Amino acid sequence: MKNLLLALISGVLLAICWPTYGIPFLIFFAWVPLLMAEHNITKFSNIKKKGLAVFGFSYITFLIWNWATTGWLYNSQLPDGSKSLLAVLFPVLTNSLFMALVFLAYHFYKKSQGTYFGLVFFVAIWMCFEKLHLVWEFTWPWLNLGNVFAHYHQFIQWYDTLGATGGSFWILICNVLVFYTIRIWEAGRQKKSLIKNVVMSLGFIILPMIISLVKYYNYSPETVGSINVTMLQPALDPYNEKYQKDSLTIESDLLKLASENSVLQSDKKSKIDLYLSPETSLPGIGGFSERGFHNSLLINNIKAFLSQHPKSVFSGGISSYYVYKEDEEKPSTAGYSERQGIWVDEYNSVIQIIPNQQPEVYHKAMLVPGVEIFPYINFFKPILGDVMLDLGGTTRSLGVSKERKVFANPYNKSVIAPIICYESIYGEFVTDYVKKGANLLTIVTNDSWWGYSQGHKQLLDYAKLRAIETRREIARAANSGTSAHINSRGDIVDELPYGSKGALTAKVYLIDKETFYTRSGDFLSRLCLFVIGALLLFIPGRKYLSRK
Repeated sequence: MKNLLLALISGVLLAICWPTYGIPFLIFFAWVPLLMAEHNITKFSNIKKKGLAVFGFSYITFLIWNWATTGWLYNSQLPDGSKSLLAVLFPVLTNSLFMALVFLAYHFYKKSQGTYFGLVFFVAIWMCFEKLHLVWEFTWPWLNLGNVFAHYHQFIQWYDTLGATGGSFWILICNVLVFYTIRIWEAGRQKKSLIKNVVMSLGFIILPMIISLVKYYNYSPETVGSINVTMLQPALDPYNEKYQKDSLTIESDLLKLASENSVLQSDKKSKIDLYLSPETSLPGIGGFSERGFHNSLLINNIKAFLSQHPKSVFSGGISSYYVYKEDEEKPSTAGYSERQGIWVDEYNSVIQIIPNQQPEVYHKAMLVPGVEIFPYINFFKPILGDVMLDLGGTTRSLGVSKERKVFANPYNKSVIAPIICYESIYGEFVTDYVKKGANLLTIVTNDSWWGYSQGHKQLLDYAKLRAIETRREIARAANSGTSAHINSRGDIVDELPYGSKGALTAKVYLIDKETFYTRSGDFLSRLCLFVIGALLLFIPGRKYLSRK
């Protein structure tokens, strides 16, 4: 019962840390009760199957954490209007399982090699687990520890050096130090040792926050210019309007919003340089043929609108598809339409439209598992069948762009990164846009799948992390909210509330200087992967030396 209570305390502490309602400072000892429970089971318990006990207690911890922080996924609706239980059960149960298995690996290593090496292994393997969540097809980095301070970005300005993965490393180290301090006190009851370890733990916790606050209040970006942006928020219900409404009607409403906001609200004499529409804002039903952009009535209507607003550019989210010729090489995501007798790839894309130029397009690369991609389809589909979630769009895996792409503006110095929704969670991924020359981050998103919940609030806060890591300003256009202008310190300068229809205009600054994190990426995760290898090789080496 004592260990169960400790597991429950860790689960609750992790849950109430999380943005946007949480108290993130509790994260520095949220892991400690679970670490104590594992230590009690390993050293003092008479339980025969200790590994099973550790797995069970840790699974309870992670189940509480996952359910409390991502339970809003239940707001996803199926085509018949009912709630999608699978949309919440699969990620919550599966991610809790992955986390418990990682913690179990720590238990076995610590049991084999002792507490000191075990704690090093704990930090390293959790860092590697978070990195895995950033790169594999079951990707779900929503609960990576470095995200916990997204709502209190003033305390993590040093993310421009180490990124959110550096935040995870910091949090894990602090929890280990607190746990170590408690264990040393329990073992020796020496006040001198206690004071030393408490001071060291507080130093690791407080010093990075002090450095961050100094950086926050003294940060002054070196800009290379500015542009005026209108972020369009049409507020279409994704279940009843977005994919059922007539395409021309959707576009007409969108261009009406753009026309009504064709000058900067704070300065009526300043015209708009960039109109930004949210994810899959066009065409509604179906998609644009990428072979037929030049013949598209909708695209030509946008060009006609831009001709009335000289030197303006339109960029926005679209659904698109590409029809392959018989002799063209077809990727694994392409599907064959028996009715039409063609091979076709579907995309979630961003398009840039400029009069008298061929449209440029970028395809979303980080896809939502179970909604936009069937993870490891060749292995799981024969076992599970077709379990893709139908939320009103396509129900098969989408195609992707293999490399990041940026859109240059011929009328000014802006080079935008066309980030699409879920991609904004990925730190090192976003730096690839900056390395391509992006001096402004744009995010197009549709957050209204989850209603008025923590889902869209958390995703907005995570965007602030990308602003700090790259020191780029962000223009964010959301279907139902929250559209926002975020500066390079992570401050939300202005926003359009969730659920409201309208447009947000902002003067955004262009920055071309690269941060250390942009250049180095998640090097701490790669370092931890090396440490894991060394610790695993240490086991047979230590046995060999013992025999000698």
